[in-house]
Amino acid sequence: MKDEPIIKLENVWKIYKFGKEELDVLKGINLEIFPADFVSIMGSSGSGKSTLLHIIGCLDTPSRGKVYLSGNDTSKMSEDQLAAIRGKKVGFIFQQFNLFSNLNGLENVALPMVFQRISEKKRVARAKELLFSVDLEDRIFHKPKELSGGEQQRIAISRALANNPEIIVADEPTGNLDSVNGKKIMEILIRLHEKENKTIIIVTHDSAIAKYSEKIINIKDGEIVG
Repeated sequence: MKDEPIIKLENVWKIYKFGKEELDVLKGINLEIFPADFVSIMGSSGSGKSTLLHIIGCLDTPSRGKVYLSGNDTSKMSEDQLAAIRGKKVGFIFQQFNLFSNLNGLENVALPMVFQRISEKKRVARAKELLFSVDLEDRIFHKPKELSGGEQQRIAISRALANNPEIIVADEPTGNLDSVNGKKIMEILIRLHEKENKTIIIVTHDSAIAKYSEKIINIKDGEIVG
């Protein structure tokens, strides 16, 4: 049963200051996401959807309000504490892939495990397992510039899964891909949700992508509107 939310936001505001001017990017957001939910956050450019995702994923902190992750109030945590939570509980997928150009596929996927002090033997085995699972067994020693956009994003997904997080957050994960590769990426995310019970939260402006999810949250001008 989904009794307790894995993520809970209470009256969350994000305010940026520019001299004497203030910009309210998020305005009193209240939100609950439960274990194994598959959620899309939709909104136009500038609506606040990426800021909301960053706060959900502990990449950013609110100006006001509380953010709970598995019942723990993250809004009062230090950067070191937030980094530790991100490393273990949250996997990130970005539109720009964010792969290290000087590392091959295997090394990119293994990198998050270095920070968790996992042995090299286990890192290599886990990275290979993940890359094989997304049909990249013949590309693991290629560097990003030698790969297509779809292949790079599949490496990025494998990297996000390296430490077996409960939560996957994805910011426009198909934004730089054609429709064929975009569909492949969404099929991988669906498989993770259905087979491994991952909690998946996607930011997208594309209604066709949002339809893959179970719940759609619409955000406009920093507020949830439906």
